[in-house]
Amino acid sequence: MKPLNPPSIAPPFARYSHGVALPAGCRLAVCSGQLGVAPDGSVPEDARAQADLCFANLAAILAMDGMGLSDIVRLNAYVTDRAHMAGYMAARDAHVGTPPPASTLVIVSGFTRPEFKVEIEAIAAAPERRRKAARLGAERF
Repeated sequence: MKPLNPPSIAPPFARYSHGVALPAGCRLAVCSGQLGVAPDGSVPEDARAQADLCFANLAAILAMDGMGLSDIVRLNAYVTDRAHMAGYMAARDAHVGTPPPASTLVIVSGFTRPEFKVEIEAIAAAPERRRKAARLGAERF
């Protein structure tokens, strides 16, 4: 992906790109918003730990199509308080690739259960040839 950060506008406030351009021949994977829920159903108290689980869930979803977190081109994230922004941003910076994806962060009043503090949705893109290679590797097992 090619970051789109024109010099005629203010630079991004954090580690994200104002926009991204994808080369021809890419396929997209669109992920629903993921909450910080572990496979056993537990939800950590800490916003950073919840965000890390969100990214782990996104990684598992993307892996089903031969993609990874470095293929994310767009993030939409939601936190329930300004106090949770730092934890989310630390997780985002640790998990996304370079150049960073386009991104939006919104503070919301809450989610379906009160213990949730972070929700993250993503769009990823990768060359079609990588999907074929992933399928061939899976067929060997």
